[in-house]
Amino acid sequence: MCDSIAHRGPNDAGYLVEGPVALGMRRLSIIDVAGGHQPIFNEDGTVGVVYNYRELRAELEAKGHRFSTSSDTETLVHLWEEAGIDFPRRLNGMFAFALYDRKQQRLVLGRDHVGIKPLYYSQTSDGLVFGSEVKVLLESKRVQPRLNTDAVAQYLSWEYVPGAATLMSGIHRLEPARTLEIDLTTGQSTVRRFWNPLTANGHATAHANGRSDADWESEAQEIIHQAVQRQLVSEVPLGAFLSGGVDSSLVVAAMGKAQTFSIGFDDPSYNETQWSQRVANHLGTEHHIEIIQPQVRELFDHLMHFMDDPIGDFSIFPTYLVSRLAGQHVTVVLSGDGGDELFGGYETFLAQEKARTWQRVPSWLRHGVIEPAIEALPPQPKKKGLINKAKRFVEGARLDSAWGHARWRVFCDEVVRKRLFTSDARRSIQTPVGAHIVALQAEARDRDERDRTSYVDFGSYLVDNCLTKVDRMSMACSIESRVPLLDRELVEFAFRLPSRLKYDSTNTKILLKRIAARQVPRECVYRPKEGFSIPIKNWLKNEFRPLVEQYLAPERLRQEGLFEPAVVKQLWDDHLSDRANNSHLLWSLLVFEQWRDRWGVTA
Repeated sequence: MCDSIAHRGPNDAGYLVEGPVALGMRRLSIIDVAGGHQPIFNEDGTVGVVYNYRELRAELEAKGHRFSTSSDTETLVHLWEEAGIDFPRRLNGMFAFALYDRKQQRLVLGRDHVGIKPLYYSQTSDGLVFGSEVKVLLESKRVQPRLNTDAVAQYLSWEYVPGAATLMSGIHRLEPARTLEIDLTTGQSTVRRFWNPLTANGHATAHANGRSDADWESEAQEIIHQAVQRQLVSEVPLGAFLSGGVDSSLVVAAMGKAQTFSIGFDDPSYNETQWSQRVANHLGTEHHIEIIQPQVRELFDHLMHFMDDPIGDFSIFPTYLVSRLAGQHVTVVLSGDGGDELFGGYETFLAQEKARTWQRVPSWLRHGVIEPAIEALPPQPKKKGLINKAKRFVEGARLDSAWGHARWRVFCDEVVRKRLFTSDARRSIQTPVGAHIVALQAEARDRDERDRTSYVDFGSYLVDNCLTKVDRMSMACSIESRVPLLDRELVEFAFRLPSRLKYDSTNTKILLKRIAARQVPRECVYRPKEGFSIPIKNWLKNEFRPLVEQYLAPERLRQEGLFEPAVVKQLWDDHLSDRANNSHLLWSLLVFEQWRDRWGVTA
């Protein structure tokens, strides 16, 4: 089981097998490189932990706890003794841990506040199996890879499976800010949530009144600086991803001197390296750029090994490639993930604002004239452009307005589901397309629409897509990616911030851009958002064409009985002939079929 995730920790391995408990870990040595071997126990050896500080350590030492190492992990066992099951709420950072208390005969699993680090588990007739990746559970031979068809429908709709479910029946994710406690004498298990940004510190983090914009900007800048400084603790080389956008620029500016990394593609509409170079020159970093012409077929096979809980986000490619570049120089990197979700950075927010105006256009004009005219336009080969944006806006605007801005992220709605899945498969699909969106909005029902939008992104797209992607691809290169903009204090600040400082009908990330514009060239800050992507719609028609035609072959799909072969063939034919850009759905189908083959998943 440990060997299957050696890429997560190539430097060390540790094991404990005792009575009803077997713990194993792989270690990427970063803090206390020489002395941080795990599992780590307390003074009398009754509490042990494997873990995926300084202020907490000093506090615990003052209360009489004795530490035998300098490892950050050792703090957990002493904090458990001091605070019990609620101890994770005291932490600030990324973690996934398993803690075993010999005296109390309890095992506690925990996952960090935001969900930066993964933790999977399965409760079987033989007991509980858990690990950082699904392949760990499969290696136990106690979990069978059986398909969860309901989750497949969610995956194709959103390019990820929301919440606790996975594509394999019986395998679950421990959701963020949760502990799973197992009483080893009775076998009883309890899941608890220890933190929610909307109600942090025991009271609603309602917006403060009477403060000027300058006050909010000053506080944000200070919290960002402190968050970045907390992430610089390392005994090994450390650097940062730098795209030249707002979030990564803010992180690098707060670091001081640093090594920075970015990649580009030879297609100019997918190459932003000129912006990262300008920011790097301005901040004086040691900047590394690589223009990539990857062997995408071979790279696909390699990356799919790390997608045992797959996502359909094709930006796994650039994320892996920039991680590989960074791994040639450093062991730890800082990234700017989280800024868009918390501070209103996506173009879909603007689309939602524009949709209100769109709905005021007479129905006969919208549906009878404008939409057919836009749909008739062929998609353009470049990354975005007016035509591509207009086509995507019209597609999303037709979907359920209750999903808010998230409707522009849906690529398989209820109409497509009914056509795509066979009648037999549809009987296993119980979860409506936007169920998790509606549930998250209900949790934030006392907030205004923009806050609800942030909370929806924070609770779904960020953790189940973006953080999953960065964790998998950085760990595939055996480097640790840290996310200072998801510091607990900064997250809580974001949900106190007046929503008018997040975005409006024309501008995104208002507050962060004001701060960034004082630290890097203004033209790098106030430019159209590009996103971290690849020319996948062209790659599908060229480099990936043999794979598509292999894995989505009608005879194969007919034998599986999950998807209607004729519908998939129509999607592919329309994409090949440029009648439509079906790259998102086709790519998700390709990844799914390859995943199913690789892991031997049965119906």
